[in-house]
Amino acid sequence: MSIFKVQHIDHVVLRVKDMERSLEFYIEVLGCLVKKRNDQYAMIHLAAGSSMIDLVDIDGPLGAMGGGAPGKEGRNVDHFCLRVEPFDETTILTHLQNHGIAAEKAVTRYGAEGVGPSIYCFDPDGNQVELKGPAQAETM
Repeated sequence: MSIFKVQHIDHVVLRVKDMERSLEFYIEVLGCLVKKRNDQYAMIHLAAGSSMIDLVDIDGPLGAMGGGAPGKEGRNVDHFCLRVEPFDETTILTHLQNHGIAAEKAVTRYGAEGVGPSIYCFDPDGNQVELKGPAQAETM
């Protein structure tokens, strides 16, 4: 029995070789809309229905952490995010730890609903999973 229920996939982060070409595809071909630009990480957040697709330039600070360009030897997806309820940091961290899964305390990240808490862990195959809590009011 799980301590929370997955609500939906919040966002997917894709490492891209050519940001303009990728933007053209996701905007012009698929009809996504630019929701936010995050120049610090060379990332563009695209609205995809109620979810998001984040494009990360492979030459930017976040994209470079994934290794070489996407291909047979380089991973393309950085992580996927699951919006969970309820989001109780202590309970979730204890639950993960009880299953032998390492995770650190929550950090604040931007997601499809806005800025809120996130806990990161890895699945058995090394895929990074973000467990996302509800959005909090942004402060200027």
